[in-house]
Amino acid sequence: MKKKLIYLALVIVVLALAIFRIVDHAPSADLPLDERVEVVFEKGGCLMCHSAEPELPAYFALPVVGDVMKKDVDEGYRAFDMEPLWNTLQTGKGSFNPVDVAKIEKVALDKRMPMAKFYLVHWGSRMTNAKRDIILEWATAYRTALYNDGLVGERAGEPIRPIDLSLPYDEAKAALGFKLYHDPRLSVDNTVSCASCHGLNTAGVDNKQYSEGVEGKLGGVNAPTVFNAVYNFVQFWDGRAATLAEQAAGPPVNPVEMASPNFDAIVAKLNKDRKFVREFKAVYPEGINQATITDAIEHFERTLITPNSRFDKYLRGDDTAITAEELQGYELFKKYNCATCHVGKNLGGESYELMGLRKHYFADRGLALTEEDNGRFKQTGVERDRHRFKVPGLRNVALTWPYYHDGTRTSLKEAVCAMGTYQSGVELTDEEEDLIVAFLNTLTGEYKGQLLTNDNSAQ
Repeated sequence: MKKKLIYLALVIVVLALAIFRIVDHAPSADLPLDERVEVVFEKGGCLMCHSAEPELPAYFALPVVGDVMKKDVDEGYRAFDMEPLWNTLQTGKGSFNPVDVAKIEKVALDKRMPMAKFYLVHWGSRMTNAKRDIILEWATAYRTALYNDGLVGERAGEPIRPIDLSLPYDEAKAALGFKLYHDPRLSVDNTVSCASCHGLNTAGVDNKQYSEGVEGKLGGVNAPTVFNAVYNFVQFWDGRAATLAEQAAGPPVNPVEMASPNFDAIVAKLNKDRKFVREFKAVYPEGINQATITDAIEHFERTLITPNSRFDKYLRGDDTAITAEELQGYELFKKYNCATCHVGKNLGGESYELMGLRKHYFADRGLALTEEDNGRFKQTGVERDRHRFKVPGLRNVALTWPYYHDGTRTSLKEAVCAMGTYQSGVELTDEEEDLIVAFLNTLTGEYKGQLLTNDNSAQ
């Protein structure tokens, strides 16, 4: 009798494993790629943990099991809202966010999702090699179409892309924008210009924790670089400006920065300069106003890109452009999920992310919370947006210290160490930190054909 029970148990296990493998099959190759990906996501139950109002199974109401699942759902949604991507897949309207694609690609590569405790209950949801390959094919096809930058071979699928050699802009408007960018008359007392905090000779920053406005007033966040800002999906840490022109309209009337009472006062001041008015009307017949001032500055800022970094040369096929150690640093950068948020041409600027995803950054910081620490929440009032910030781009990062929105990390190694702890949930070794820093040093590009430098003293 005992042998029969053992035999029966073995049969049941074998049958269960067989059924498990059958239901885990990948979608048919006859389906279009987007549809295959949609099937993988649907079978994987991705939206159960990565959406605001998921459809949850009946056992969610059970004690203990439900508590465990609620924790997983909360953590999943906190890290990644998949609904925008899912809606694009289903409707065919809009475009995917490159950060969303990178996050999905990375968990597929690592086979971290769905978790075992999920797929052992939800048969058919497990990430198999065949499903993983579908996602990797989809991610590469997406990037090839989005960037059209000519990367080939294995590098065609890289989450980081080379910067354009140039962008379209109006030369006459950009020339006016250059003058306005450096004109202190935009400030109430004629002492502060855009370049005061974003100097072109200091890598587009001022290397101060907080910038000084009129009368020495200090701002509440660290000034991000103006170089490559054109690639950001929004401007400012909290995303309150959708375009470069909208961003340019902010500081002149900010009471802490340039403190002009309004743009009418700025226009009146500039209109007293007859030579400048003639020059301005030759480009903008409608004359000087807020819209034309900020449009000119936007055209100028479109010229502030820094292509031809050593890493860009590597991406374009030059294997000698970076060292073996720097390449190791890049592999670690990807291994520890840095390249899921720091993606694209600017290595960032494509999404809002939570500061302290894996560990509470603000509790450990030892400083009182400020209004600026609320990040995107300042603009939306949505609780999920509290402490979320636009991800900073990492181009020329070796020149743009101090780091983070609060400017609390003065060296690149300090910043990398803390990112490992608070964003990736790993304690990097000293060697790993050095290797990642070595990679980040390859991201310094060229401006006007010369390697970008910073006139401020080196760290």
